[in-house]
Amino acid sequence: MRLLYSLVWGLSLPLALFRLWWRGRQEPGYRQHIAERLGFYPAIASTPTIWVHAVSAGETRAAEPLIRALLARRPDHRILLTHMTATGRETGGKLFADVGPRLYQAFLPYDINWMIRRFLRHFSPQLCVLIETEVWPNLVAQCELQSIPVTLVNARLSEKSLKKAQRLASLILPAARAISCVAAQSNPDAQRLHELGIERPGVTGNMKFDVTPPPLMGERGAALRRSFGERQVILCASTRDGEEELILQAFVEQTPLLQTNPLLIITPRHPQRFDQVASMLEARGISYVRRSTLNHEEIAPITRDVQVLLGDSMGEMYMYYAACDIAFVGGSLVPLGGHNLIEACAMGKPVLTGTHTFNFSEITDQAIACGAAFRVDGALSLFRQAHALLANQQQRQRMGEAAYAFFLQHQGATARTMQMLEPYL
Repeated sequence: MRLLYSLVWGLSLPLALFRLWWRGRQEPGYRQHIAERLGFYPAIASTPTIWVHAVSAGETRAAEPLIRALLARRPDHRILLTHMTATGRETGGKLFADVGPRLYQAFLPYDINWMIRRFLRHFSPQLCVLIETEVWPNLVAQCELQSIPVTLVNARLSEKSLKKAQRLASLILPAARAISCVAAQSNPDAQRLHELGIERPGVTGNMKFDVTPPPLMGERGAALRRSFGERQVILCASTRDGEEELILQAFVEQTPLLQTNPLLIITPRHPQRFDQVASMLEARGISYVRRSTLNHEEIAPITRDVQVLLGDSMGEMYMYYAACDIAFVGGSLVPLGGHNLIEACAMGKPVLTGTHTFNFSEITDQAIACGAAFRVDGALSLFRQAHALLANQQQRQRMGEAAYAFFLQHQGATARTMQMLEPYL
């Protein structure tokens, strides 16, 4: 099965390269470092190396406390941080700008045997640490051949992903069984990973709870909030394709019924969709401004005729949470599995989420159970609930306090993960 998988990868390589070029029209980072995608890297000094793979921006942010713990634990080692997406690499560059040469970033090559072998020979990592869900059959097999332990941390596996993996059991099971150590986010994740073939997955919690909100983002959020005057603010964060249309339609229908004039902030999950959402706003005649047109330090007042702020920036999610009264976390109005509520809870904000949260089911259910979040069954329900909360300051305060307490309660995953990794360091 892995031979067939490798053949398919080889045949599809031209399409993969074309896709890089195509995405590079809107995200130039995809047209940079192309040789790395094929396993070719510039010369680098030989240093003991721990390799951490974080596919995109979310995994990179989740890996931050672990990477800093590894740097402190092994001061004689370099961290090799690899990505698959341009936003992941950009995020890593910003997060670890203070680390200097002890952290080296690169793109991981495609999962083709000869490319992976070149990558491993070039960097000679002593340990591979995969973040969340990134298990590639050839990568794991090549690491096994070269006696490089493979670990999977902050691991999560939804019921949907489990069923998909089980359909490809002859390909996925050997890779799963070759992983030396697995640290799962939750008990349900650990159970599903066990069903996949991993013998003894540990449960360490979600490392995203250990990420400290940058003070600069809080300051920027306060400055942004001042530009709104006395208006209340609803944030729709990390929205996905198919959600913005529903959100904007409900916003247009619900807002005229209110005595107040709340501002809506929309932050699309992926930067290539910023212009697409701007076109939706223009097509509906909705007055909006783009974050990219505002000064970072001294933001001019946003007039009351502006209905929407389009958050077309990267790395400022904490700023948007700091500036809002209520936060809806996207990916959950449509069946995409949702996104985590942790950043909103870290900023002490009442949280709303849709019904499709299977990627983060346990965290979402726990947040709802402790009074930090509400679940809504559609975009109209979202705004009805948001408007009810805007009219009830005491309830908003209670939910915000519960959200922050929930955030604090779940910290410590990084220390538990380091304990599991200790035998391999």
